Amino acid sequence: MNRDRLISLLEDVKAGRVGTDEAARLFQDLQTEDLGYASVDHHRALRIGFPEVIYGQGKTPEQIVGIFRSLQSRQDTILATRVDEEKAGQILKEIPELDHNPIARTLLWTRHEIRIQGQGPILVVAAGTSDLAVAEEAKVTARALGNKVDSLYDVGIAGIHRLLEHGTRLRAASVIIAVAGMEGALPSVIGGLVDRPVIAVPTSVGYGAAFGGIAALLGMLNSCAAGVVVVNIDNGFGAAYAATLMNRSRDRS
Repeated sequence: MNRDRLISLLEDVKAGRVGTDEAARLFQDLQTEDLGYASVDHHRALRIGFPEVIYGQGKTPEQIVGIFRSLQSRQDTILATRVDEEKAGQILKEIPELDHNPIARTLLWTRHEIRIQGQGPILVVAAGTSDLAVAEEAKVTARALGNKVDSLYDVGIAGIHRLLEHGTRLRAASVIIAVAGMEGALPSVIGGLVDRPVIAVPTSVGYGAAFGGIAALLGMLNSCAAGVVVVNIDNGFGAAYAATLMNRSRDRS
């Protein structure tokens, strides 16, 4: 149940197309469902605008399938993140209609075409090919949450001309997600070129002194460009979620 479906239900009750008893039964579904190994939040889409997202790491394929089945009865879009290749193969045997992105490590199910919302496109920019897993996670998540999404890959500052030649696409974005490892300088460069929010995502890519992404994280936190905010290391999902909230903020009146 989300806001659109709730409004539609109330309109059906008002018009007499749905009885009050049936409506009361449907409202009873706005609760938490206890599966034993998970407590599924069916009210989240109505409460904050998006349904619960399944974090696949640490869950068994059977648990993920169970949560998917529970959510499918009440939601139109379901996303699972951090699902490795082997686990995804087992899940797809049970739910073959899922859209699997092996680079992003995501599984996505939609009842119908996702409605695009927001002020404009979210642009996902990745410094290098080694950052694609995180960038693709951000891209899939942003699309699942109802955004138009564009991407620029392998445009890091080691060859900054590759980025600068895409100035038109940078300026056309409503929100930019900048994904980079190593020293993490890409978001600062982008932040100095555009008047858009820039969400910086440090990745764990880099040699020894990169400390698993800590060097990039600290570099991004110390950015001299105004308008740059930072999420946790490798957190493409969190960046896309925040970008979606920024992209929709002016829609609420």
